[in-house]
Amino acid sequence: MAFDYKKEYKEFYLPPRTPGIITVPAMNFLAVRGQGNPNEENGAYKQALEMLYAVAFTIKMSKMGKHKPEGYFDYVVPPLEGLWWQKGVHGVDYAHKKDFQWISLIRLPEFVTKEVFDWAVREAGEKKQRDFSPVEFFSWEEGLCVQCMHIGPYDDEPATVAAMEEYTRSQGYQEDFGEERFHHEIYLSDVRRCKPDRLKTVIRHPIKIQRKDQT
Repeated sequence: MAFDYKKEYKEFYLPPRTPGIITVPAMNFLAVRGQGNPNEENGAYKQALEMLYAVAFTIKMSKMGKHKPEGYFDYVVPPLEGLWWQKGVHGVDYAHKKDFQWISLIRLPEFVTKEVFDWAVREAGEKKQRDFSPVEFFSWEEGLCVQCMHIGPYDDEPATVAAMEEYTRSQGYQEDFGEERFHHEIYLSDVRRCKPDRLKTVIRHPIKIQRKDQT
């Protein structure tokens, strides 16, 4: 059976609906950076997703061609993820989506080296006759975080975030947004096929031990 990261690493992809603390190790991703409202028709965000999935499936299907990477194993393409922030804003402001800065991500299997990634970008570009240079090989160690499963529309996330913030403080931590520490979402549902009230999204925030002068 194909290796499924969601099932094998449930602590990262299938947390409960109540907040919890977790330490996330280093991982490699496909990434595309951008800015603006993700709901914009044919906007930068939707174009980023097209590029990510094209390269992701080029790697997955490499088993069928002449460029099967060393150490290849069959796997389910991991879910789409997103890092979100806005300049001058602590966390995110859902009311001003046009101000979003974002990095869209798909996790890479461990056998994908930088060389395999470079080949996949070239291969996808040749097949699609499109420039895939915006796709990056992104190594990232998220570290200490609070996370929670959110079920429902994306616009209802503030209630889940508020519960996470309260839990964080109760456990002696504080949020730690900053350089390379972002509001993080992992999308477990296909928004095209799932009713809004059933959407499953992992929400993850960076945290650190609360300073004594802030208790």
